[in-house]
Amino acid sequence: MSPRFGMRSLALTAASVAGALTIGGTAAHADVPEDQQVLLKGSTTASYFWDDASGRAGDTGLPASGKPMQKGMAASPSWPLLTEGYVVYKGKKMPFFVGDRGPGEPSNRGIMLDLDGKTFAELTGGTFNASTLHVNGNGGMGHIKIEYVITKWGKGPGKKNHPVPFATRAYARVDNNPAKPPQVLAKKKAPATQTVSENAQADEKKATEPAKPAEAAGTAGKTLRVAPAAQATTSVAAQPVAEGTGGSTAGVVAAVALVAIGGGAVVGRDRLRKLVRR
Repeated sequence: MSPRFGMRSLALTAASVAGALTIGGTAAHADVPEDQQVLLKGSTTASYFWDDASGRAGDTGLPASGKPMQKGMAASPSWPLLTEGYVVYKGKKMPFFVGDRGPGEPSNRGIMLDLDGKTFAELTGGTFNASTLHVNGNGGMGHIKIEYVITKWGKGPGKKNHPVPFATRAYARVDNNPAKPPQVLAKKKAPATQTVSENAQADEKKATEPAKPAEAAGTAGKTLRVAPAAQATTSVAAQPVAEGTGGSTAGVVAAVALVAIGGGAVVGRDRLRKLVRR
C-alpha cells in the first residue's frame, strides 16, 4: 500500500474542481468496451490505496475529485482528474478513472499509479479487508507491474501523456498538447507483386493449353500456301551441288533470290532451270 499524504488542497484550485467533478452525476467508470479509442498506452508499477476519510492506514481524507472512494477509482500524480482507461495484469483487464492525486514520493521511484484496494485485490487474487484497508491473501504483494491504456482524457489540469512524478506539479498545469494516439497500421498486399504473379500464371496456363480448332485450321492453311515454294526452293537449289552439274553458285543464289522476291513458285522454277542448264 502506497504512503498517502495531505496534498488534496494543493492539487486543485476551487475553479478546476468545479469544472471537473461531475460526469452526468454518475461514477466516471464502467466496464471496458472493446471498441474504445486508445489515446495512450504504456506500463508502470502500481500500488493501492483506499481513502474514505476514516483516517485509517494512511488515509488522508476524501479524494481530490470530490467523489466518494469506490472501486475503479485510481490516483495519478500527473494525469487530469476524471481521465478514464483500464489496466491489464496477467491477462486481467480492469477499468479505472482518475479520482485522486498520488502516489507522492513513490512516484519518484517509478510507482506512477495508485489503484483502489478492491481493484488491486481482484487483479492479484486477494481480498480487500474493509477493516484494515489492506489486501489479504495475495502473498503480500503491494506493488505490481501493469500495462495501462487511456481511453479518455479529463478536461481539467494535468499532463495528457505518460505519467511523471508528483513533484513536477504537472497535475496543476493545463496541457493543450496531448500525446498522439498510437497508430495501428494494417498490412497491405503489394499490388505490383500480385499482378506479376497472376500474369505469370496466366501465361503458363495459356502455353500448356492445346490450340483451339479454329486456330489449328488457320495455321494449317498458312503452311499449305507457303510449303510449295519452300519445298521447290530447297530441292532444286540443292540439286546442282548434289549432282555436280555445271551450274555456277552465283546462278543458284540468284535463282533462290528470285523465288523469294517474285513470290511465284512456277516463275521461280522456270528461271532456275534456265540458269542451271547454262
